[in-house]
Amino acid sequence: MPRKRKLLAELSALQRSSSIPPSDALENLNTTPDGDSSPKSSKYFATEKKKSFQLEADFFSQPCISLAKSFLGQILVRRLPDGRELWGRIVETEAYLGGEDEASHSKGGKQTQRNAAMFMKPGTLYVYQIYGIYFCVNVSSQGQGAAVLLRSLEPLRGLDAMRELRSAARKGPAKPLKDWQLCNGPSKLCQAFGIDKAFDQRDLTQDAAIWMVAGHELPGEQDVVATTRIGVGNRGEWSHKPLRFYLRGNKFVSVVDKKIEREMAVRGPSPCS
Repeated sequence: MPRKRKLLAELSALQRSSSIPPSDALENLNTTPDGDSSPKSSKYFATEKKKSFQLEADFFSQPCISLAKSFLGQILVRRLPDGRELWGRIVETEAYLGGEDEASHSKGGKQTQRNAAMFMKPGTLYVYQIYGIYFCVNVSSQGQGAAVLLRSLEPLRGLDAMRELRSAARKGPAKPLKDWQLCNGPSKLCQAFGIDKAFDQRDLTQDAAIWMVAGHELPGEQDVVATTRIGVGNRGEWSHKPLRFYLRGNKFVSVVDKKIEREMAVRGPSPCS
């Protein structure tokens, strides 16, 4: 027993003199003086943290509308080449249902080189370009050619980096962007997170530069607004289907539907909510 106590005392002294910081110090390494939490610790710690909270394949394997709603409140994470991490809470999505959906890039079940990611396993990124300049990012779901458009994020970490990326994409001098302007639209989201065509067909469950983690405060059904999609043009009944979903009262949403929100307020909470 004396020998055991001696060994324990030596181990305790070694720990006190060690240069390895305790676990709470490792957490502090992730926080910059301005409160912007970007990983500054070792790659090992960042990897372990990612694995602890990352959404796995079974989460993405849902029908399109269900996935579009389930995304609300979850967190998109982007690791930049310099190691900084950008975090944003998903606050607005749109569902595109595939073959029958006249507003979908995969309408009629037609698969092309451009939309191939929409036919890949759930959790695959589909990135396309609009106007020859801007990018939009989608995530494939269950169903042939079905995918969810990520429309808006609430920035959580890495806001300075987001401003840098947005400024680099904007032409000419401009006023500094406010927090709510960084990711309140699908192309703004892609600019702020440095997402371009190179991310097309990447797997959110496997990629080292982009993934999703579980949100801490997920909305209830009464917190979700279901309304028409934006910019789908004249697609008959599909122009009017309530396939856009957003968090009611969230200032980071791109476009609010005041009429629907008033109707929800009149109805009040559902009996089971």
